[in-house]
Amino acid sequence: MDSRNFHNKKILFFSVKLFNYENIIADKLRSLGAEVDYYDERPSNSILTKGVIRLKRSLYNVRIRNYYNDVLIKIKEKRYNYFFLIKGEVIPQYFIEKIVELNPEIILLYYTFDSFENNPNGIDILKNFDRKFTFDSKDSKVYDLSFRPLFFSDDYYKLINNEHFKYDLLFIGTAHSDRYVISEKASKWCKENKLKNYAFYYSPSRIVFLFFKLFDSSFKKFNYNKISFFSLKHEQIIELYKESKVVLDINHPNQRGLTMRVFEALGSGKKLITTNIDIKRYPFYNENNIYVIDRNNIDLNCNFFSLPFIDVDKKLYHQMSITGWLEELFFDNESFTWLCERNKR
Repeated sequence: MDSRNFHNKKILFFSVKLFNYENIIADKLRSLGAEVDYYDERPSNSILTKGVIRLKRSLYNVRIRNYYNDVLIKIKEKRYNYFFLIKGEVIPQYFIEKIVELNPEIILLYYTFDSFENNPNGIDILKNFDRKFTFDSKDSKVYDLSFRPLFFSDDYYKLINNEHFKYDLLFIGTAHSDRYVISEKASKWCKENKLKNYAFYYSPSRIVFLFFKLFDSSFKKFNYNKISFFSLKHEQIIELYKESKVVLDINHPNQRGLTMRVFEALGSGKKLITTNIDIKRYPFYNENNIYVIDRNNIDLNCNFFSLPFIDVDKKLYHQMSITGWLEELFFDNESFTWLCERNKR
């Protein structure tokens, strides 16, 4: 797909904030020639706001309405070709209707990197959109959406370091579910096999972490001293990838969709160990590059660490990139075939 399709396209873009990916997407669209107005989908990103929106959104409806009315004032004189929404956690129906009223020819585009089990508001607004995508293969069938996995951003293009690795195994992730238990078992295995490992666990706040520590059994084993309440900067993550040979990916037990870490690892030419067995259905699955583990019975293999990474096919590699992702979402009438029938369980 020729990226010039984005030239002079005017895009109104809404997304929740997620480790700066929203800005990476907006900047990439601009670099491809589009004019982009980006707005945070949430009125605020405080821990309290996020909690109220998820648990009792009705208590926050006045603030949500005031926020979106302010946005309408800012954009009422502008005209857009596309309305691009990621997730749809809080955006109200009346706002979408007003956007269409102001821009009768606009194309409405929806994407979600979360399951609808965690985001019921997304289900309610699907009827508005012309093009609808999800990263979750199960949700795509249940809600009749196109299936499109995530991507890796340009910074991850083949991070070659001449194989002078500081770490054999790298894990970076938000603290949730059984991640800590799995990662710590992998760390112990690495020590026993004289391999170097680095793990970074992140929690958005001490209050949130202590709350889950008290009321969520999966958090009981988390070591407080190993938790960081400050996320790594994008540059820090890139540097850790450069210094690592294999990346560990631990998906949430309730999600089938592949995480961003999967694409960032493969995009940067790093081998991958993952708990997501669904990865065997994807066209880039290769036993040499990807090792699947049972989250309930961690069994690693030294031979996997010794074999070099085998490059992904060029066409497929482009499809996995952020440019390929955007091209498919905005322009491709027939989606790329992302799931291989032969690899189904």
